[in-house]
Amino acid sequence: MNMTLRALLGATALLALTGVAMAETEITVATVNNGDMVRMQGLMDDFYAKHPDIKVNWVTLEENVLRQNVTTDIATGGGQYDVLTIGTYEVPIWGKQGWLASLDDLPADYDVNDLLPAIRGGLTVDGKLMASPFYGESSMVMYRKDLMEAAGLTMPDAPTWADIEKAAAAMTNRDAEINGICLRGKAGWGENMAFLTAMSNSFGARWFDETWKPQFDQPEWKATLDFYLNLMTQYGPAGASNNGFNENLTLFQQGKCGMWIDATVAASFVTGKDSTVADKVGFALAPDNGLGKRGNWLWAWSLAIPASSTKQDAAKTFINWATNKDYLALVASKEGWANVPPGTRTSLYSNEEYAKVPFAKMTIDSINAADPNAPTVKPVPYVGVQFVAIPEFQGLGTSVGEIFSAALAGQQTSDEALAAAQTVVTDEMTAAGYIK
Repeated sequence: MNMTLRALLGATALLALTGVAMAETEITVATVNNGDMVRMQGLMDDFYAKHPDIKVNWVTLEENVLRQNVTTDIATGGGQYDVLTIGTYEVPIWGKQGWLASLDDLPADYDVNDLLPAIRGGLTVDGKLMASPFYGESSMVMYRKDLMEAAGLTMPDAPTWADIEKAAAAMTNRDAEINGICLRGKAGWGENMAFLTAMSNSFGARWFDETWKPQFDQPEWKATLDFYLNLMTQYGPAGASNNGFNENLTLFQQGKCGMWIDATVAASFVTGKDSTVADKVGFALAPDNGLGKRGNWLWAWSLAIPASSTKQDAAKTFINWATNKDYLALVASKEGWANVPPGTRTSLYSNEEYAKVPFAKMTIDSINAADPNAPTVKPVPYVGVQFVAIPEFQGLGTSVGEIFSAALAGQQTSDEALAAAQTVVTDEMTAAGYIK
């Protein structure tokens, strides 16, 4: 078993897989339960009208469960799925293993050259497009303009973490069930560690030094975790260690968060029909500390085809439909331009109608502010902004995420959590051969 396979399987429980006999035109799509993917399932009449010979079966899962299932399936060649929803972390690793089918032969109307360069680059392996972005994102500050005004404050377009702390203190009103800030606390390499890793970059921290030695025993990580824990303890919601993207989205939509720093893709939902504060939301870049790096990430949820799929032609037909410019126009016609999946195509950001969307410019500015090739203040041997692009990170990130989530729940101190993280990561990196 090679190192990559062992590292990936070490990060997830091996599931019992059952072969299911399917008709030739049936494909199974595994996706995350985020709003844009749920919306896509509601627009399938358009797909079936154009492709009546293909039937799509959906497997819609919570983010951590999705990652566990698709990682196990692809690493073992299980063949459960024909289309996978995977992220910018998995694509280069899986592509190099030969686990994904190339998408270089999508039809001309797919217009691969329209993809945003930063997003396309992260999905390309050895010159071949290995996944098609459904939406791209960075992270940014979403805040209540009315609460800021009532507090006598103005949110800068490019705030510092000190600005965020001051605003959180001013907007917190426990009697009215308003938390000054809502941030991810749920354990997971793509949940709380996506936020905390990006945040740590702006504090000058890094996962590893240039020799792959873990850095959780350094003052920059202590400053990061101390600030985060204090912010959430003083001004965050109760039970925050259980809150991921969807839980915080619900809290914000219910008017219970003064600020939320999270994925730019959330902007359409906090300003949408399900939000009680839709007309009161402002946007700003993710915070910094004046060190040259902001606390924002770079990500794309993308559709890919496992090499094990026997329905690759039908899978490519579906992917072209779901990630084509025509799909953006379809969503716009049904739901309005504000609800179009963002962050994937240059043409969207040159569209005059989309330019009127209040968060359009801040989203593209945030995406352009992230640099996965130089994510930290000090040099590092890895690429990736909110993740480290090595196979072991999926397991490492989740282990550290569990430690930091426990600290947020009050089960251990910041110092205890950092010491535990240092030990866990050092042991794994030594066993994997990174540390001699």
